[in-house]
Amino acid sequence: MNIQIKNGHLIDPKNQIDGLRDLFITAGKVAAVGSAPADFVAQQVIDATGLVVAPGLIDLAARLREPGYEYRATLESEMDAAVAGGITTLACPPDTDPPLDEPGLVEMLKHRARELNKARLYPVGALTRGLNGAELTEMAELADAGCIAFSQADAALTDTRVLMRAMQYAATFGFSVWLRPQDSFLTRDGVAHDGEVATRLGLPAIPVCAETIALSTILQLAHETGVRLHICRISSASGVELVRAAKQQGLTLTCDVSANHVHLSEMDIGFFDANCHLVPPLRSQRDRDALHAGLLDGSIDAICSNHSPVDEDAKQLPFAEAEAGATGLELLLPLALKWARQSHRALADGLAKITLQPARILGLDAGHLTVGAAADVCVFDPEVYWKVEPAALKSQGKNTPFIGMELQGRVRYTLVNGQLVYQSKVSQ
Repeated sequence: MNIQIKNGHLIDPKNQIDGLRDLFITAGKVAAVGSAPADFVAQQVIDATGLVVAPGLIDLAARLREPGYEYRATLESEMDAAVAGGITTLACPPDTDPPLDEPGLVEMLKHRARELNKARLYPVGALTRGLNGAELTEMAELADAGCIAFSQADAALTDTRVLMRAMQYAATFGFSVWLRPQDSFLTRDGVAHDGEVATRLGLPAIPVCAETIALSTILQLAHETGVRLHICRISSASGVELVRAAKQQGLTLTCDVSANHVHLSEMDIGFFDANCHLVPPLRSQRDRDALHAGLLDGSIDAICSNHSPVDEDAKQLPFAEAEAGATGLELLLPLALKWARQSHRALADGLAKITLQPARILGLDAGHLTVGAAADVCVFDPEVYWKVEPAALKSQGKNTPFIGMELQGRVRYTLVNGQLVYQSKVSQ
């Protein structure tokens, strides 16, 4: 189908486009930007007056809860949430049940996603069998099945010899290893940042050094092995400084941060708000400010949703007993735009953190609207305010720290491969 998106403010960080442009789509590809190609006849016209036309968003961490946790969410519900949030490509961690440590599981998940014909799905394979931290998976076979990187998700890997061998294996084949730095002994039983709020509320605490000790080890092993390393969900000022120093020393690595941690701190826990029970924990206001600064100077490359839907029963418990996690797919765009506004940066800078930069981390030719590229497009209203309420979210998981808050920016249309997969029913 030939589609024309007209009168929109087109923002494409890769091609440094930031102005009024029409977008023309043919056979699932970007056919032209600005002027229509010869003999182009639009079969569908989308009027984007007052709207921003941008590359489809790319999320580096979206737990879709299949297989194994369908009572929390289903692939259908979370793919609907993804496209409603303008996300056209997402990576899912391997901590399913069973974990993504066998090619058959990966192929099944990709097949299910293709059948839904929504967002593009890229599984992250398990680094060790069963995520038990003892025996390496057959990464080459998992990569052939469709895994784009390898990770332990939030599972501990305490044996540094196993971690080093995993990095050597990955480096040999050019695979990327994604690790969230956490010392499992220092985090054991902890539920909140080791600060004034945890002390006042009597919550078991997780110190910052739980992140920095593990991160120091990871960076040393990456230097030793030459592996392509991605640090997931950095949460502290000290962690950002270690990443910044490693990059300045020439180590090849990338880093992301959860959108929750960009805007929230331990103070948001208030009086035991279980929606703020997250992994990693919300840290101090100083740490939050350091995450802002890390995004500004490029120490942190991308923002992700860290989407982890939790069923209502698991959240309606005392803070320390409630399950950690929050929905985030539909909040990624407004939270990234909020960071750009707070940092006095152009919207293009905020969009780059959720389009172009994640694509580079994944090694995909995506996150841009170059002529000939796949027509993955997000059209959104950057000015409209909307209240985050459970009924407003398509995800099966309704828990988020932003419930009851107003956010600015909401998706109107989402196209994947030139097909309209989401259109807002409510006039914004």
